[in-house]
Amino acid sequence: MKITDALLGEHGVFYAQFGHLEESVPECGSLEQVQGYTAMLTAALETHACMEDHLLFTALEAHPGLASGPLPVMRQEHEWIESRLARVTETDDLNEARDSLLDALRIAREHFAKEERVLFPAAMQILGDERLEELGQQWAEKRQVEVTAEVLGCGGG
Repeated sequence: MKITDALLGEHGVFYAQFGHLEESVPECGSLEQVQGYTAMLTAALETHACMEDHLLFTALEAHPGLASGPLPVMRQEHEWIESRLARVTETDDLNEARDSLLDALRIAREHFAKEERVLFPAAMQILGDERLEELGQQWAEKRQVEVTAEVLGCGGG
């Protein structure tokens, strides 16, 4: 499996979480509830960003067009999302916590869209199938998932 496919799959799971949070957070009646949602989301987003940074982005850094443009933007957006999520845990104000979490979700949606429209297609063109599959295997090892031909629907039998 290519790393771009793996990361897209993770995006799909995040979109479901984002939708739930976008509906639920405005109705949250306590700071603790907003912070609880944030803690769960932060744990997942941090590992996702780490996979992107250490596997895909690092592989793309050798390409001058990406190293000077899209990659720094992607990394900056990771930092913006992190800072919005951190603000939720640092504040004592329910409204600020809600606003910060919803802002993080907005930035994350925009970030994912850029990856899907620009970065992932560029990675496919620049790195090629073989390298993307190698990175996908590294992703699977780090995620501790078994990706086999049978799982992908390619096995005989």
